[in-house]
Amino acid sequence: VLLAAYLSYVGLGAGVLQALERPAEVQAAQHLLQQHWELLGNHTCLQGPALQRLIEGIIQAYKSGITLQGNTTSLGKWDYSGSFFFSISAITTIGYGNLSPSTAAGRIFCILFALFGIPLNLLLLNEIGQLMLLGVQHCARCIEEVFHWQKKASFLIKTCALVTGLLLFLLLPPLLFSEKEGWSYEEGFYYSFITLSTIGFGDYVIGMNPDRTYPGWYKNVISLWILFGMAWLALVIKFCISFLE
Repeated sequence: VLLAAYLSYVGLGAGVLQALERPAEVQAAQHLLQQHWELLGNHTCLQGPALQRLIEGIIQAYKSGITLQGNTTSLGKWDYSGSFFFSISAITTIGYGNLSPSTAAGRIFCILFALFGIPLNLLLLNEIGQLMLLGVQHCARCIEEVFHWQKKASFLIKTCALVTGLLLFLLLPPLLFSEKEGWSYEEGFYYSFITLSTIGFGDYVIGMNPDRTYPGWYKNVISLWILFGMAWLALVIKFCISFLE
């Protein structure tokens, strides 16, 4: 029964996503083809295969973190702050996919780094979650002693913890992303949940726009936000699992 419910839920999600996203995909493909033929038609000196090789080269360079800016190129995804953020995304299993090692040595190191880093990250998240839970329970006991409430105190504190977590990890961060990344609030909220849930599609990643200048503290603060936000969301998911069971 549980397997049937699981497959039905996934199938429903697939159907809804197909209905919502397929028309936009077809429209984008048609627009790309139109631009391609217009470029070849307006510039007869260009040849189809040569243009295709140029496009593939630009795509590959972009995946490696290199973008064209006039007559120069933009580097920066593999500076120390970018490498630090990649390390966080690797051991938290977010895996945005927009950045990956391109050398054999880098890939081998990434395997070894993640092999020991993922258990270390899970251990840290578990400890942070336990500290959060102990803090909530301590506050509940204090309220019970002061006001002589029983179930009301526990419910009140859990509600406050949930609302505080929503504010700190899901509702307020999009405002920062709107300022630093130029995203809309909806895009920032989407990025926040996709990151903290470790889904990590990679369509939105902070600190990767070559046209923007980011302060040095930005990625470090976001890394801490990811750690504490994942611990908080893990507690919420744990509660949801208990409810479903």
